[in-house]
Amino acid sequence: MRATNGRAERWPEAALGMVRAIGVALAASLPWSSHAQVAGDKVLNLYSARHYQTDEALYENFTRRTGIRINRIELGDEPLLQRLKSEGANSPADVVLLVDAARLWRAQIDGLFQPIKSKVLEERIPAQLRSNDGSWFGFSTRARVIVYDKARVKPADVDTYEKLADPKLKGLVCTRSGSHPYMLSLIGAMVERSGEAATESWARGVVANMARPPRGGDTDQIRAVASGECGVALTNTYYWVRLVRSTDPKDRDVVAKVGFVWPNQASSGAHVNISGGGVARHAPHRDNAIRFLEYLSSREAQAYFAEGNNEWPVVEGAETQNPALASLGTFKAESVPISSVGKGQIAAQRILDRVGYR
Repeated sequence: MRATNGRAERWPEAALGMVRAIGVALAASLPWSSHAQVAGDKVLNLYSARHYQTDEALYENFTRRTGIRINRIELGDEPLLQRLKSEGANSPADVVLLVDAARLWRAQIDGLFQPIKSKVLEERIPAQLRSNDGSWFGFSTRARVIVYDKARVKPADVDTYEKLADPKLKGLVCTRSGSHPYMLSLIGAMVERSGEAATESWARGVVANMARPPRGGDTDQIRAVASGECGVALTNTYYWVRLVRSTDPKDRDVVAKVGFVWPNQASSGAHVNISGGGVARHAPHRDNAIRFLEYLSSREAQAYFAEGNNEWPVVEGAETQNPALASLGTFKAESVPISSVGKGQIAAQRILDRVGYR
């Protein structure tokens, strides 16, 4: 990571990998890691688990509008939280962005956020998409959906999460690691909705139906369905929309072979997750941090989430120009509160361990 003048700048991928390996030991050597910075500085230190190149425009626009320079560190959710814990009161972080309800809840209970009061955020962000104590706020949503091999699988056989455990799908199911936050949140929501016993029975059935051990990311699952390695898989919507928007002939071929299903539309609704963030507990630039979070809830910033990374805005009235995202249409979403989804990850992990869902 490096400080830049007037805009946020990412490390090249090789250098970012080095930062991940070095970890917390590097923090003390950073030019902006000292609390010698004063509250009035026109700077914001951002710790982000969002690894989307399209967010560059989002950050640059904030600097252009406010004059506040963004210094940024990008790591995965778990390494980022571990770093914050290790830095403790010496952490330079002002804002922490995470990409999953499970991780936001974990950061909250570990005391890594400081609750704030913001009339702007309370008016713009729906209550079900933020913590009840002002620790964190959701700024975009995505749904976890089912994709299937058009040549081998009927959509009616995979139109609910529960059907993924049906023995008729034996040898066809693919997912990423069960311990990944996206899966933990899905399973946590199922625990809240159906109870731990029923969810464990489902997870055991999914393991029995797997085409191969869990591996790779969501795009890998979609490609595996297209290649015939898998018959059905789970993915977040924005990965699917990326492929739909792609001009690469290989991606177009994938989309042509794979079908898309909104799960549980006749019952509980599709699982919805969030990307969100909060003010770090020891933020040296608290006012700038709140201003940044409020900016993320502006209609302008909300459009970046939709047009840049194919996520849905959370602010009512936010307008976007993303035909591929719009082509997904409307759907019924589950009613489980996001805060409960995060809390359910503890039971979810117990279930995964018991059934051998790796």
